[in-house]
Amino acid sequence: MTDTSFTPRVFSGIQPSGNLTLGNYLGAVKRFVDMQNAGIETIYCMVDMHAITVWQDPADLKRNTRELAAAYIACGLDPAKSILFNQSQVPAHAELGWILNCVTRLGWMNRMTQFKDKAGKNAEKMSLGLYAYPSLMAADILIYKATHVPVGEDQKQHVELTRDIAAKFNHDFKVDFFPQPEPIIDGAGTRVMSLRDGTKKMSKSDPSDLSRINMTDDADTIAKKIRKAKTDAEPLPDNMDDLADRPEARNLINIYAGLSGQTPADVIKEVAGQQFGQFKPLLADLAVAHLSPIADEMRRLMDDVSEIDRILGDGANRAAEIAEPILAEVFDIVGFVRSR
Repeated sequence: MTDTSFTPRVFSGIQPSGNLTLGNYLGAVKRFVDMQNAGIETIYCMVDMHAITVWQDPADLKRNTRELAAAYIACGLDPAKSILFNQSQVPAHAELGWILNCVTRLGWMNRMTQFKDKAGKNAEKMSLGLYAYPSLMAADILIYKATHVPVGEDQKQHVELTRDIAAKFNHDFKVDFFPQPEPIIDGAGTRVMSLRDGTKKMSKSDPSDLSRINMTDDADTIAKKIRKAKTDAEPLPDNMDDLADRPEARNLINIYAGLSGQTPADVIKEVAGQQFGQFKPLLADLAVAHLSPIADEMRRLMDDVSEIDRILGDGANRAAEIAEPILAEVFDIVGFVRSR
């Protein structure tokens, strides 16, 4: 249960590592917009400090940060309603991150599965930042005393770690200071899978561009990728249970549901009995109608990066107005001398 003594506040962020995909949109940004329009204070970040846990070309990082900001806005995030900024412009994230490094237990970090997945057999060659970034993610959330965190299923473990860190900080210093943030994981598209392999998550790092729909793809490219998406020879059933062993078919139904705002169960009732030769054109038309205006608006916004930078600077100022007083209280709780 979320602690009702804390003001409801939403925080989430995405790494600006380029090629925002349909998976990022349905799994995160679309839900960011829904929460913005639900009347709760919303803070959305481009987590550029997380991005550098693996090597980033500096010019690419700047471009990708601005492109992600353009995607946020094009998808419906309103800088007047939500606070939009890039993480590195609010130093309080890193300052709280260090304090939480000293609260977080090594055993907790060793249980984080994403480091093992990303590092593989090369763990010894990975950066300390990649290993420790869940602690910084906790700081991202707690520096705003956020109570709700919309995330994909793969990030749920990190929000649970944030809850553990908040509880330990409160216990160690005998305060009721940080809330227990709730991960918000709902909707048909929270985990969009590869168009080439329905058992793998759609990823911008997949070598095959046909495995994903990029938010910058034009209408013809979107239609082509859906037409070439891997499927099976069976017609669509009339219930989701019969898709349990058909990952590619289930993925396409989930994508249709995410784009149309329906439940997968409602979609499957509508298209039951159809072969993929009938269903794919329906999905392609829906995807093009939904995504092409977003891509067009992203291109328009990227033609004026000075306006994007203005929005990010304004958002950083508004974020800092919330974060800095919270950080000052943390310094007092921890026992830091503050005389300037």
